[in-house]
Amino acid sequence: MTWSAYSSYLVLVILLVLAPGPDTIVTLKNSFAGGFRGGLLAASGIAAGNVAQGTAVAFGLGTLIVGSQPVFHALRWVGAAYLCYLGVQALRTAWRGDYAATDQPGLHSSGFRRWREGFLSNVTNPKVLAMYLSVLPQFLDPATAGVLDGLLLAYTVAVLGMLWLLLLVLFVNRTRNWLASRRVRRSLDVATGSTLIGFAGMLAARP
Repeated sequence: MTWSAYSSYLVLVILLVLAPGPDTIVTLKNSFAGGFRGGLLAASGIAAGNVAQGTAVAFGLGTLIVGSQPVFHALRWVGAAYLCYLGVQALRTAWRGDYAATDQPGLHSSGFRRWREGFLSNVTNPKVLAMYLSVLPQFLDPATAGVLDGLLLAYTVAVLGMLWLLLLVLFVNRTRNWLASRRVRRSLDVATGSTLIGFAGMLAARP
């Protein structure tokens, strides 16, 4: 793989990473509720999901998953259900509006839960796997490319995606005093919850 091809790939990946999606919303959701640490843990889980899916594609496992329609559709429905679950959670939090209670030190969500939300929202999203399968082959020469070339391209997505999500987490952390307002937090929870349910609907409706 030439540097020219890799540079073109970087441009495409940056555009894909900047496009809003479930990863962005899940990171923001955890940043609003858990501060810098919560957002960072969710973003780390998403990066781990990207690494897992990218590795599967580089070693040819992604093709088997997509080629098996029952497995692919099962993954799609699990992903839609999980996004819907996260969306309903956010809406329930907005409905209750009792942020003073949930912000008590003993009631914080565990770090693993926030990491798990990020990881599961990514790894159960078949659109991420399909993206790897459709984009990576365009920049790999079957005659010369090996597994390492595929891993390089896959992990580039994970690294750039993590950097973008980290910027979002830092932005939320800088504006945390404003976000601490009960009215603002309820509005944000409604927005993130509705968006997650919308993504779930689009994922479920995908043929």
